[in-house]
Amino acid sequence: MTDRYTKGMQTRRAVLGDAHVDRAETQTSDFDAPFQTMITEGAWGTLWADDTISTRERSMLTLSLLAAMGNFEEIPMHIRATAHTGASPQDVLQAFMHVAVYAGVPKANHAIKLAKQTYAEMGITV
Repeated sequence: MTDRYTKGMQTRRAVLGDAHVDRAETQTSDFDAPFQTMITEGAWGTLWADDTISTRERSMLTLSLLAAMGNFEEIPMHIRATAHTGASPQDVLQAFMHVAVYAGVPKANHAIKLAKQTYAEMGITV
């Protein structure tokens, strides 16, 4: 494995938690292993590992972009990651309020609904 892969796996585990990464690893097959390597090295080993901005800020950016682009499927995973990144529910709400203004109220509304459901599953009252 490359240094970026090793750093990526460390960062991925720090942000998403060991249980999530372990689950994902057991579901990886020969078919999608190259994709998993690419995102581990690129997203986690390069982008998320860069210390120019905090993981809290990266969480807020990521959630905003996911909502703005309508990629709702990954929002619950990144809401759960806020437990590790330091982004508070209030931070997340502010990120989605930006989505409402700059990308559309329906996208923000759906993202907020997903956030509320995920926080409830996490035992966090919002």
